[in-house]
Amino acid sequence: MTANRTYRAAAVLLLSGISAPALAQADAAEPTGGLSEIVVTAERREQNLQDIPISATVFSGEELQKKGVTNLNDIQQVAPSIAINTFNRSTFINIRGVGIAQSAPTSNPGVAYYIDGQLIPHEQFIGHSFYDIESIEVLRGPQGTLTGQNSTGGAIYVRTPNPNFNETSAVGDFSYGNYNRVRAMVAGSFGGEDVAMRLAYVHEERDSYTRNIAANAQSQPGNLNMDALRANLRFRGADGRLNINLRAEYFNVQTDNNAVKRRGDTVSTDPFVIQEDARSYQDQAGYRVSGEVRYDLSDSVQVRSLLSWQDGYTHDQTDGDRTATALAVPANLPTSGANRALYPGRVSRGDTVFETLLAEVNLLSTGDGPLNWVVGGFLMDEDVPVTLLRDNRNTRDFLISSSDIITHAKNTSYSMFGQVNYFVTDQLEVLVGGRYSWDKQVYTRFAAAGPALNPPAVGTASTEQLTGKIGVNYHFNDNGMIYLSASKGYKAGGVNLTPNTPNFIPERNFVYEAGFKTELLDRHLRLNGSLFYSDYKDIQLSSLVGGLPVTQNALAGRAKGGELELTGQFGGLSFNAGVGYLDAKFANSACISDTNAPGTDAGCPANLRFVPKDRVLPFSPEWTVNAGVQYTFALGDVDVTPRVQWSHLASQYATPFPSVNTLVPGRDLFDARLTLDFGTKYKLEGFINNIGNKKYVATQIQNSSSADGGIIYGAPRTFGVRLKVEIGK
Repeated sequence: MTANRTYRAAAVLLLSGISAPALAQADAAEPTGGLSEIVVTAERREQNLQDIPISATVFSGEELQKKGVTNLNDIQQVAPSIAINTFNRSTFINIRGVGIAQSAPTSNPGVAYYIDGQLIPHEQFIGHSFYDIESIEVLRGPQGTLTGQNSTGGAIYVRTPNPNFNETSAVGDFSYGNYNRVRAMVAGSFGGEDVAMRLAYVHEERDSYTRNIAANAQSQPGNLNMDALRANLRFRGADGRLNINLRAEYFNVQTDNNAVKRRGDTVSTDPFVIQEDARSYQDQAGYRVSGEVRYDLSDSVQVRSLLSWQDGYTHDQTDGDRTATALAVPANLPTSGANRALYPGRVSRGDTVFETLLAEVNLLSTGDGPLNWVVGGFLMDEDVPVTLLRDNRNTRDFLISSSDIITHAKNTSYSMFGQVNYFVTDQLEVLVGGRYSWDKQVYTRFAAAGPALNPPAVGTASTEQLTGKIGVNYHFNDNGMIYLSASKGYKAGGVNLTPNTPNFIPERNFVYEAGFKTELLDRHLRLNGSLFYSDYKDIQLSSLVGGLPVTQNALAGRAKGGELELTGQFGGLSFNAGVGYLDAKFANSACISDTNAPGTDAGCPANLRFVPKDRVLPFSPEWTVNAGVQYTFALGDVDVTPRVQWSHLASQYATPFPSVNTLVPGRDLFDARLTLDFGTKYKLEGFINNIGNKKYVATQIQNSSSADGGIIYGAPRTFGVRLKVEIGK
């Protein structure tokens, strides 16, 4: 039996073995040494995960540590139906085959990402706050009737710890590993009667997994040096009705850019050996400040408001040909297309700035009655200036621009949303939610792959959409629930970066879902599952034209699948398993551009390629599977916990055009760790990730005129030690 059939059979057996009567069999008594309650905020109030009708995977900060999750990319190894790809400046998240795969100042992510309620609207800055975490919630399916920005694929909520009143505590988390990886995080909380503060700082550095062997090498792409600082100042009123959180965060990440293996490289067959002569670097820095106010108008009604300002930039330089041998265009020749083909050496430099104002207000019920409701409004107003310069006369460092791309995007978004949940009986609950969104883009091109435009070219796009959700939930006696829902997600249309390229229209996703949640065996065993069908309209796909990302609308797609997650706790033994199945295909044929193999297919307009019906959607791995087991036992005064875990991510394509240049092959990764808990203060851990030293492709990069496409390989075997110290808890 093939691996694919094995995974399919396992999922079918697990799903078919659960019936409604079985869901109701668990004892409602309090657990004895069983699983702890998981608190989530997906519906704008603190609730038990088992009580919300959403397919979700939730991790506490302690669970993230146990599973070795140290960055956003690791989430795909412990949660089903999620694929994460990091390249160039950005981290792209796809859930159930829905998301985004290219960075552009006018694009919107299909998966919304939040930190302490603040939307991070662009994928360039979502991975820099992965430290001092209280919990992470991964929500699958359209979101938008309860908070923030609309999304077609799902949402990820990151919560950081609040400082506690009348408490002083501190924590230190220190790691050292091979490739000279050093990570140090310290955090401290200081709380008085009505005022409290928490400060957290992290420093991380690591040498590249890849060696640049060029004799004239200027950099070693793939290294990392990051610093980040976060502060949370919390106030409460004397009567407890008023709560204020003032938050601020600064981050600075410096690398020698991405370590990209050139396709067809004849220098070395080793995936971790490259040859580049240009000085490559990437600097990302920025800050976020926000104020959140919660006020209890009564015992059953609360008002919440959030105001946020975000300012971040990316500055980078790239070896455009990814070799150490290409020649520059001679000074006595023009930098025409013909000469650039004869002399392919080039260096590109880019600057992108994001200045974003966010505001949100909610009015929500907080009582225990049968009726629960949320209404709110959301505003986003941002400016995104972009400068891309290409130098075809120098191959090692940028000196002179031979092609300028200078643009400015103005993005605004307004929305009103709300949801009502009503218990018809003690067990039967119905919900209705809706959202109306207005989105507008004004995009100005001052220079487009050449001389300045006089006057500048201005493009505008305005879209609006009604989305919503309806559902029926049946709650068992403290043991779980079954639910049915239908929801619609929306991603705004916009303006493309290249001249004479049409605007793209909104993307919509209609999802029908059935699921269950249950706890069995006196709450020692938790089993949650879901099945879904997705009707995906006007899919926004990204490509590169003239070195710039453009968004084009394919026709439609259909996806079906499901997730099943199991967690168990029996004394010192604990285990977890998750499986996601996805069948995501184009529902119609389409003609779109192909960055990696440009051309014209029969029946398509010039420079467009044909995508047939039933071709697999990009970034849609058929199977995502994870499992882990650990056992804690006492050795004298020390609790010893060995843990092993496995993750499987099936193959996926980076574009709608299957080829060796777009395939991201499937992979199986095994990790192990050993934790020694010395009591209330100290934990010491040894870890090995990718035990088998699996060489795997993490990302395929598309070709462009500013940098040849290539391959980014995932991390090889890494190992090290970690020490955690807690004081005052």
